[in-house]
Amino acid sequence: MEPRRPAYYQDVERCVDDLIARVGKRVVLAIPIAAGKPNHLTNALYRRLKVDPELHLTLITAVTLEKPTWGNDLERRFLSPIVDRIWGQFPDFDYVKDLRKNAVPENFKLVEFYHKTAQFMKCPHCQQHYLGSNYTHAIRDGLIQGANVIAQLVTKKEVGSKVLFSMGCNPDTHLDGAQWIRAHEDDGVPRAIVAQVNSDMPFMYGDAVVEPGHYDMVLEGPELEFPLFRAPKESVNTTDWMIGLYASALVKDGGTLQVGIGSLGDAIVAGLQMRHTENEAYQAVMREAGVLAKFGGIVSEWGGLDPFEEGLMSSTEMFVDSLIALFECGVLKRKVYENLDLQLLLNEGAITETVTPKMLTTLLKREVITPKLREKDVAFLTAFGIFKKGITLDGNALVDGEARYSSDLSDDAALAAVIKNCLGTHLDQAVVIYAGFFVGPEAFYETLKTLPEDQLKLINMRSVDFINHLYGDDYSLRVAQRKHGRFINAALMAMLNGAIVADGLEDHRVISGPGGQYNFVAMAHALPDARSVTMVRSTRGSGKDATSNIVWQYAHTTIPRHLRDIVVTEYGIADLRGQQDKDAMTRLICIADSRFQDQLLKVAKAKGKVPKEYEIPARFRNNTPERLETLLAPWRAKGLFQAFPFGTDFTPEEIVIGNALKSFKAQSKKRTSLLFGLAKERKAPVPDAAAPYLKRMGLEHPRGPKEKAMQKIVVMALKGVKAI
Repeated sequence: MEPRRPAYYQDVERCVDDLIARVGKRVVLAIPIAAGKPNHLTNALYRRLKVDPELHLTLITAVTLEKPTWGNDLERRFLSPIVDRIWGQFPDFDYVKDLRKNAVPENFKLVEFYHKTAQFMKCPHCQQHYLGSNYTHAIRDGLIQGANVIAQLVTKKEVGSKVLFSMGCNPDTHLDGAQWIRAHEDDGVPRAIVAQVNSDMPFMYGDAVVEPGHYDMVLEGPELEFPLFRAPKESVNTTDWMIGLYASALVKDGGTLQVGIGSLGDAIVAGLQMRHTENEAYQAVMREAGVLAKFGGIVSEWGGLDPFEEGLMSSTEMFVDSLIALFECGVLKRKVYENLDLQLLLNEGAITETVTPKMLTTLLKREVITPKLREKDVAFLTAFGIFKKGITLDGNALVDGEARYSSDLSDDAALAAVIKNCLGTHLDQAVVIYAGFFVGPEAFYETLKTLPEDQLKLINMRSVDFINHLYGDDYSLRVAQRKHGRFINAALMAMLNGAIVADGLEDHRVISGPGGQYNFVAMAHALPDARSVTMVRSTRGSGKDATSNIVWQYAHTTIPRHLRDIVVTEYGIADLRGQQDKDAMTRLICIADSRFQDQLLKVAKAKGKVPKEYEIPARFRNNTPERLETLLAPWRAKGLFQAFPFGTDFTPEEIVIGNALKSFKAQSKKRTSLLFGLAKERKAPVPDAAAPYLKRMGLEHPRGPKEKAMQKIVVMALKGVKAI
């Protein structure tokens, strides 16, 4: 059969013409989460519908990408240089501008199964058309919505004599969606699978690699190139660091790791890195924090504080950039293989990754291969490097170039000859990281582009269906690969009954979406040696405005109480699995901020859920931000626990100004205090220490009353955070 050939386009408008001619004027376009979106195709369709009312476009996606915007001149001075530097050439999505003005045409709908956190809280269109799906169900539900076009960015590379495409950062939902479309080509519904080629996309291996004929239409040309969306690092504060340290102590050597994006994701990865590379300091900090005294039981049973000897593998829906640091320092090094027999033998230690005569005899004894080798036995042995590449079976003989050996391994002489001449050196086709998608800073993309190919192939980008749950024909293999799974995710709040709030508010407004969180929690309960770890900052706000995130109840739930497992705050670990309500509740109270413990306990007792005589142990009565700052201060003086453990795209001045303006904005809600501060600052001289920050803001020589006022605001903000 002739291979399928796509139609190629350099003109996006012509591509849109042919796409509409193919599927009709009711286009339901599914594009990936985050960075793999085909911007030019999406914008061309959106522009077309604005001049053609008969054309209807439903866009099904997640995490609409948007450059930072500003609301006033002071914010513009701060953000504009950053936007130009980081996102300058990234093409905006036209529909976002209309969404912000609540002015999208009636013939357009944006349907997202996951919003960028709090991005569309005040957008009625997005709230009304939100698609409530688990990540694993997103493509299924998109098809239920009538998706007739699937499109994404790809990159290409010549591999051997073939030109191949790689879905790069986003095979997550596209693989399953494309498979469904191909399986239903005879149902009479016109559909299309479209690629836009982008050379900035790293070429990733694994299931992400396909032949061009995977697509019906391919957009490719110089005018269609653009830099992938960059996601700069967030700063990691004391709260995040402490949560990351506690979570890192729950990860077992030889296990499996899932982590998410953001400062909490960076904190857990940095904690694991410190545990491995600076173990003496790591253990000292953990002793000072009282980890073993308070939580030694769960740490010794389910995690550890020692460096990693066997190492970890990662099966994570999002390949976060900080995982590269674990890859490079030797934490992410446990290799898994897509063969159940091999994986089980590795798990039990019957074989190692080094090919030996014992490995071959073990495979014979366990009946993984037959003594009289068959075609499928030889294919298996060569595919996984147990036999040298190029060895074939010809009748009853193994052929290696001019040499021939008997394939009857029940004969001792034949077995000895095969062992001497045919064995490889190490197992092949190993995987260290499974992931569904990625988005990150520019340095991350550049690292992936320059990673040696043998290391890059240890990263298998594939369907989220494989990563986020266990169901499928290869169920047993997924279980075997994910031993000691630690599925670590963040949440907004934890109720005392163990239910978790992560994606929405009690008034039904959607903050983000469940994503894969439910899948990972459920998987942790299904696997025999896995745990789900939910990271929750104990409070939000500061000072008198602080509010507890450990709550009695809340009228929205992401993870139900019956799936409660481990909750970690900056004050410790609460093991809720298999616990009675009174114990689950008191354990959560013990890791709440001490300012709110008494009220939480009072309510729990009043409702009859905690015994009247229960008292919070004294060792949990000093859960305060001040204690944590004091704990980390001497270590920070030694260079540890920095705000950006994996680097940053921001300059030192930008980091200081950003923190200052953020704090000032929060304080400016108190109008009287603000006016008093400005009046006091008006006649005060500008401190010399403010000079580099004012220069960055273009306010070192203010002209006119407006710029003078902005200068004073910046100075006041810097003083507010003790930067000057």
